[in-house]
Amino acid sequence: MTAKRSILISGNWKMYENHYESIKLIQELAALLRAQGVPNHREVSVHPPFTSIRTVQTAVESDHLPLALGAQTCHFADRGPYTGEISAEMLAKLGVTLVIAGHSERRTLLGETDEIVRRKVDAILRNAMRPILCVGESVDERSEGRAKEVVARQLRAALEDRPTEQVATCVIAYEPLWAIGTGETASPQDAMEMCSAIRAVIGEIAGPVADECLIQYGGSVNPENAPELLKAKNVDGLLVGGASLDATKFMAIVHAGHELVR
Repeated sequence: MTAKRSILISGNWKMYENHYESIKLIQELAALLRAQGVPNHREVSVHPPFTSIRTVQTAVESDHLPLALGAQTCHFADRGPYTGEISAEMLAKLGVTLVIAGHSERRTLLGETDEIVRRKVDAILRNAMRPILCVGESVDERSEGRAKEVVARQLRAALEDRPTEQVATCVIAYEPLWAIGTGETASPQDAMEMCSAIRAVIGEIAGPVADECLIQYGGSVNPENAPELLKAKNVDGLLVGGASLDATKFMAIVHAGHELVR
């Protein structure tokens, strides 16, 4: 990893933690952050459900926590007759700085297409936030030898024809669908190969700014496998699901392998 890139550890709370549970979790995390801090050249973001964003924002700001506030998705329009939806504009007003776009669960369970994901990335960037663009292949696509082809298609659909300075701000999260919530994890070698392929595709799209993009791995990340994953070349961070709901486990991941010279 070059000196240009930090490491980003992001906790995706998914549809867990109501308002009261979120208070408890962020208080536990705050206590650990005060005791342990965040290693140099690392950033940490948390992505609570919509109903808890204001709660977490208040805790982060009042306690001056070294956390970036994130969201799990947004609508592609800033305003409109979209009952039940939340816009990127609304999130930006709450101090959100990172928004996940195209998470595999939304692609597979809610039918989000590459076109919808691109429009969401548009909205996130339009409102001066950073997208965490999720890409990844299914078990069938991997077994058919099409994993890199699928990931390249998703990247191009979301990032082609953008100003290079926009591409440079994007975080890419490689999350193989077969590893999301299953307990299965890509090996460090698998993660390295795909994350290196992702950087190469970004280079084809946007040239040298590819070296500035952060690339995370996501998929059943835990304190045990985090150090090895972070050793892998071109893995600049982790998108953490279930383990982020446990403050102790999440902080162990935040500190995983921090002594490594990369």
